[in-house]
Amino acid sequence: MYDWNWSMVIFGYVPLWLNGVLTTLAYAVGTVIGGLIIGVLCGLGLLAKRWYVTAPIHAYVELFRCTPVLVQIVWFFFALPIVIGVEIPAWLAAGIGLTLYMGCFATEIFRGGIISIDKGQWQAARAVGMTYPQMMWHVILPQAIRRMIPPFVNQSVIQFKNTALLYVVAVPDLMYTGYLVVSETYRPLEVYTGVAVAYFVLLYPLTQWAKRLEAKSDV
Repeated sequence: MYDWNWSMVIFGYVPLWLNGVLTTLAYAVGTVIGGLIIGVLCGLGLLAKRWYVTAPIHAYVELFRCTPVLVQIVWFFFALPIVIGVEIPAWLAAGIGLTLYMGCFATEIFRGGIISIDKGQWQAARAVGMTYPQMMWHVILPQAIRRMIPPFVNQSVIQFKNTALLYVVAVPDLMYTGYLVVSETYRPLEVYTGVAVAYFVLLYPLTQWAKRLEAKSDV
């Protein structure tokens, strides 16, 4: 029979756990916002008809979509400083990797939302004399954004879970905090069970929100 001891791993490390949760939330929110900005800019770029604009964006999207995010984080931390000759702190390397990873999927979500609008909407906007910015702002984007929100929220949930990979470069997130507590208490069962519960508590409301958004978009 295993003797559970939650007090040892929780109450003795409250400040450490709080810092881990806040770090995880900060990276999740920050990289999602950064990825959204990249997605909007690159998604608009993919709508251009010039190959020298679309080719680099396609290369970026395929590179980050077809390589594991763990490899990307490790590369930015260990390899990029060698390439540019400047040491990069762990928090920045991890942030760059996660943001660019989120950005490549946000790009495809934004592009897919735009091109999903029926061609008749584009033609009608042009027929009444709208300029391209007016057409995008008043006709296309209001319809496209509604279709983008559910997949973007789902990708944000995945991004939240990806923050658990920060521990590989010793960023003090929730997972790395668990590693530190285990190294001091030798209680991996309680610690990693608690970490799993914490992620569930943080992510469950977001997943339910995503389901409701999908249900609304299907109506």
